[in-house]
Amino acid sequence: MAIQTKLLLSDLLKHNVICENGINHGPVVNPWMHPPAHRILGLINRPSNLRLEREVWQLDQLKGVNQQELFVKGTCSISDNQTIERFPTLMNANVFNKSGQKLGLIADFLFELKSGKIEHYLLSRTNPLLPGTSRWRLSISQIIDKQPGSISCDIDTLEDLPIQTTSLKEEFLSKSRKWKNQLQDFTYNASDRLEGWIDDQISEKTNSFSEIENNDDWIDSLDIDSLEEFNTMNKRQRKNGFTNEKDLDPWI
Repeated sequence: MAIQTKLLLSDLLKHNVICENGINHGPVVNPWMHPPAHRILGLINRPSNLRLEREVWQLDQLKGVNQQELFVKGTCSISDNQTIERFPTLMNANVFNKSGQKLGLIADFLFELKSGKIEHYLLSRTNPLLPGTSRWRLSISQIIDKQPGSISCDIDTLEDLPIQTTSLKEEFLSKSRKWKNQLQDFTYNASDRLEGWIDDQISEKTNSFSEIENNDDWIDSLDIDSLEEFNTMNKRQRKNGFTNEKDLDPWI
């Protein structure tokens, strides 16, 4: 039943509030916040589903937490649902980037139990009540403006923020981007190797042509002054070859 020094609001929501007399006051439904200072002041619970009455507890009244219950000490303040809805809060507030484009919603936050100071917010791209949605961590220093129901941040996309909880869809998108980058690297490497092989082949052919050009003096080594003498020499060689073949053939 020991209390941690830092807690997520989601760790307290829907926990039943138990007072020192052992009375169940119902589940926690909302935080009591002071958005300008980024602080949580207390917790709000609903004692009955049939009434609009709400109970408000200060944060320093919280004395213990387990998996399903919050233990408080002292007396609470009584309010109603209409009044609670007018309390300033950043929960479910719209989050906009520095260009004014909507990025998502505030779904949760981490705070210090002793002081109530909020360390960072967790953003959701879609409805935060949907199970398995991703959470991105937004630090207080990245918030540049606050309005009722909305905040503006010094970022461009949610990918500029560290991700704390990844959904199956986000994991698939992340792996797809990784596979795409690997495929591009493989394509670039293969293209570089092909270009190098082509350059080598061109270089070898160029060297071969150079050798042939250097050996063009094989005709010049013969003592031939004209094309007619070259043809006469070829006829003589063919005649001599034919005569030699006759001498070697025993049937002729």
